[in-house]
Amino acid sequence: MDGILPLWKESGLTSHDCIVQLRKILKTKKIGHTGTLDPGVEGVLPICIGQATKISEYLMDAGKTYEAYVSIGRSTTTEDAEGETVEEDATYKRITRDQLLKVLSKLTGEIEQIPPMYSAVKVKGVKLYEYARKGIEIERPSRKVTIYKLELLDERELFEGQEIKFKIRVKCSKGTYIRTLAVKIGELLGYPSHMASLVRTASGNFTKQDCVTLREVEKAAEEGRVRQLLLPIEKALSAYPFIEMDASMEKKICNGQILKLHSLLKKNDKIVFCRNGKAIAVYTKHPEKPGLMKPEKMFPNNF
Repeated sequence: MDGILPLWKESGLTSHDCIVQLRKILKTKKIGHTGTLDPGVEGVLPICIGQATKISEYLMDAGKTYEAYVSIGRSTTTEDAEGETVEEDATYKRITRDQLLKVLSKLTGEIEQIPPMYSAVKVKGVKLYEYARKGIEIERPSRKVTIYKLELLDERELFEGQEIKFKIRVKCSKGTYIRTLAVKIGELLGYPSHMASLVRTASGNFTKQDCVTLREVEKAAEEGRVRQLLLPIEKALSAYPFIEMDASMEKKICNGQILKLHSLLKKNDKIVFCRNGKAIAVYTKHPEKPGLMKPEKMFPNNF
């Protein structure tokens, strides 16, 4: 069984919980997810099965899209609604649409973030949340992330009250913390804030419309139609150029040989060689030999 199962992770489950359940349902161990979602977050979580596990890193590196509610007026230990209150501002607030849009514009593009203490980032081999649970705060290295698009999903011209909530849509690079972004929005507006809720609506080329729930997978397994739920490896690779192999190249590519650099690799970081539209190998520039390319991933049985 090979392919990608676009799972809709429901709130209350960890990403690992989903893998454990799917191994039991599908009766296979060769399964991996493509980027952790916090237990309280629901959304798109592509699952790689069989040969598709070879490309899980591509899906992890792909951009993500989220929809979140930002709450202005209170900050928390975890930067989301589940944490304890750190600071609260109960004053009556008035924020104009123009003020808010200017803040969102400032946070669009390449920005720096410091990972929250309650996160799985490792420092000195220990996950940050393990330090946080012991009440230890340590210095964390900042990281650069890219916010490709930051939209306000609220039509109001004036936001007012002791607590102000509004919805945003974020298209971003991997490694972006939407919780931390919500806190930064509040800082630029001059108030404590946190992320009230979060949904991942897309991961790479996979959207909510593609997804199935664990219960739907279980039902399909009972009815013997799981394979109908799997999407092909090619969907995950569709961001790269596909090149149909000719007879002179097929044997060399299937044997994983180093080849002369293909012209399409001058403008792309990867190309996909295929047979009748089915991916056989992903090639990339050779890191040590200019003018040559080498296989990065091979799918010899994918036909």
